[in-house]
Amino acid sequence: MAGNKNGGNIYPLWQSLSARPGGRWLFNRMLRWRVPYSGALGARVEDLQPGRSHISLRDRRAVRNHLNSIHAIALANLGEMASGLALMSALLPTQRAIVVALHIEYLKKARGRLHAEGRCELPEVKGPTDCTVQAEIRDAAGEAVARVRVQWRLDLRP
Repeated sequence: MAGNKNGGNIYPLWQSLSARPGGRWLFNRMLRWRVPYSGALGARVEDLQPGRSHISLRDRRAVRNHLNSIHAIALANLGEMASGLALMSALLPTQRAIVVALHIEYLKKARGRLHAEGRCELPEVKGPTDCTVQAEIRDAAGEAVARVRVQWRLDLRP
């Protein structure tokens, strides 16, 4: 993977907090404060490495639809969050990214605790560059319930 292990600001923060007692809880609280919309989902970062994220979402009434399953847009938000954390953990401090497209494939009704894994290979960035990041969302039985592809526009910070 191109880039270094700095991951901008997010990966060093994860590294310093995740091994400490209460550190993962604190990291998740800080993430919710920093990104309020994603924070409203209530997902929890379980693991973070450059180019890879693992996030869980507890099944609760606030994310359910009228079919008694997790809402389609909650799944899209979870996939976008997993893709973004995977990407942001791999970015250099001199790089930035923004979503330009999102595609989601719904495979089955989502119920119970979900686990989303985002993975990316960071391309070389010398100017505006598109990068597609995949995220797969699985239920507690390990069955895929949704697949998300997020296209990110990468560029150098001004």
